[in-house]
Amino acid sequence: QVQLVESGGGLVQAGGSMRLSCAFSGRTFSSYAMGWFRQAPGKERECVAVISWSGTSTFYVYSVKDRFTISRDNAKNTLYLQMNSLKPEDTAVYYCAADIARGQKLPRTKASYDYWGQGTQVTVSS
Repeated sequence: QVQLVESGGGLVQAGGSMRLSCAFSGRTFSSYAMGWFRQAPGKERECVAVISWSGTSTFYVYSVKDRFTISRDNAKNTLYLQMNSLKPEDTAVYYCAADIARGQKLPRTKASYDYWGQGTQVTVSS
């Protein structure tokens, strides 16, 4: 059974940076595409970024392009999300998710993912 544990959330001022981590265990990490999702109060959970099993392909939602970077270290079984130039509208609970890899495909819907972490709160103050 895959287990995902996020860390690195907290409170940051607008314009600041934060890095989230997601520790993966239970299966072979490099067999999974990985995604970061977020959910703000009263809103749907949205896909923020996705990375292929190899790390060579990525996707970003338009609102975070050029500010966020998704990466992975397959030797350490860890997924990362580097968030720069944070805005108050980035405030949300951030979740990492795992989907069995299908080539270099980048799944972007909640339904595509089989495993989820418990989430970590990110709060950006203005």
